[in-house]
Amino acid sequence: MLSRLTHLLSVTTWQKSLRHSAIFALFALGVMSCSSASIDDYADTNPKLDLAQFFDGKLTAAGVVQDFSGKVTRKFTVIMEAEWSDTPQGKQGIINEWFVYDDGEKQTRVWTIIDKGNGKYQGTANDILGIAQGESRGSALRWRYDMILPVDGSEYEVHFDDWMFLVDQNTIINKSDIIKFGVTVAQVTLVISKQAD
Repeated sequence: MLSRLTHLLSVTTWQKSLRHSAIFALFALGVMSCSSASIDDYADTNPKLDLAQFFDGKLTAAGVVQDFSGKVTRKFTVIMEAEWSDTPQGKQGIINEWFVYDDGEKQTRVWTIIDKGNGKYQGTANDILGIAQGESRGSALRWRYDMILPVDGSEYEVHFDDWMFLVDQNTIINKSDIIKFGVTVAQVTLVISKQAD
């Protein structure tokens, strides 16, 4: 769950990533015959991730963005505040996020999350296309969603494959692949920590 990519990836890096994506797309499709990780792989892992329990109250995070070559292109920190309530649609969470980037740029974002039961979640935010779909098993949660990324006067639709792993009751590791043309053009790694009340 991240802020706009325009504040995470430089235009030059993004354009290079898109060019390399086009070049390597056919190659990548050829090697994608190997199946990727499934959320069911984590069904028996511990500790169990309860999204409403973890994302409650104040949290902080720190992260990096890496381009297709693995080079770190941006660093950032986040302050979060989250709360949950019961609604007719299910348990609803509101997660406010305040981002500060290594160049001093700031941005805010608000997620609205609905717990659909049985480890299924739906989420919306202002820069998400449609509805983010989440699924949780054991200590893991996988989000998948599309986003419009404006870059240098143009807009690109990218896909997020976003994984959260509960390390302990106070720590989540969040890893996201940013995908274009079926190829991962960037990755984001974020460590999220609960804060004492």
